[in-house]
Amino acid sequence: MLHQLRRAARFLLIACALAVAACTPSAEEAAEPRTSFNIGWSIYAGWMPWPYAEQSGIVKKWADKYGIEIKFVQVNDYVESVNQYTAGKLDGVTVANMDALTIPAAGGKDTSAIILGDYSNGNDAVLLKGASNVAAIKGREVYLVELSVSHYLLARALEKNGMKLTDVKTVNTSDADIASAFAAPAINAAVAWNPQVTTMKGVPGTTAVFTSADIPGEILDLLVVDTATLKANPNLGKALAGIWFETMTLMAKQDAEGAAARAAMAKLAGTTPAEFEGQLASTFLYTDAKAAVGAMSSADLVTTMQRVRDFSFAQGLFGQGARSADAVGMEFPGGKTLGDTKAITLRFDPTFMQLAADGKL
Repeated sequence: MLHQLRRAARFLLIACALAVAACTPSAEEAAEPRTSFNIGWSIYAGWMPWPYAEQSGIVKKWADKYGIEIKFVQVNDYVESVNQYTAGKLDGVTVANMDALTIPAAGGKDTSAIILGDYSNGNDAVLLKGASNVAAIKGREVYLVELSVSHYLLARALEKNGMKLTDVKTVNTSDADIASAFAAPAINAAVAWNPQVTTMKGVPGTTAVFTSADIPGEILDLLVVDTATLKANPNLGKALAGIWFETMTLMAKQDAEGAAARAAMAKLAGTTPAEFEGQLASTFLYTDAKAAVGAMSSADLVTTMQRVRDFSFAQGLFGQGARSADAVGMEFPGGKTLGDTKAITLRFDPTFMQLAADGKL
């Protein structure tokens, strides 16, 4: 019953977002210039550089440069952070590629992905108790954040092992509750992301039978911003790119300064430096702006997003009115598109990362 209520709540949010989108200016219409912005984040290894940058003064440095103020707002529940962005309570949010498509974009909120931060390279995992391979999952109840990247990872794990989603029963569980739920003896299958995965792997008899390292580059972690807001306030994009890549340079240092930065991020994430380093080991961070631009401009991204949108449509995540996977339009660098070009609501925009790569921020 709980998962049905949460599913209904998610679709209600999308319906509300569509109504709001119909009554608000489109991305092409000029929004008013502003000087203050709120960006949402939730705990995940690849997103901890943002709150660290705020704590260390890097955010203020870049915001001051462009005459603006940027506040990073922590939201304890990941899906709720994306919901708040979709509802217009936040100007931007840290989000995975699939969720950017299925929540704000599918809800009609024109959204631009301006920072490609990383891809999960083992941070997301299918966990089983008393088994060492995916085949053993058949017939089990699988606890996860339903309709999220965890659901996508489960589908890919099943697909690669000759099974379908109908071979298991999913049980919706928030990311804030899943680690404690998995500790219960009666629960023997789950899908989650770090830092929860690290905790859950500590439960006796638990094995990660499939991880995002088995599908590298498919689960991407982004910073997205409302497109209309970005167009009216390009300095926001410039400041965010500056913040990200300065922080990346610092945390990538293999010296005392870099270690101190990573330790501070671990503390912000509520974990130990050793555990955080372990999480970073399964996260492919785009520390170099040129590499990030290249990845966002690659044909591989189009292929990945086509796979993600096909899964999303099959799960009904585009709403009842969507007749095909083309219902939600996406735009990529170089003029490439997927879906309805008259309904583009998710844009992969490397403009600000390119400025960072060219040293023009």
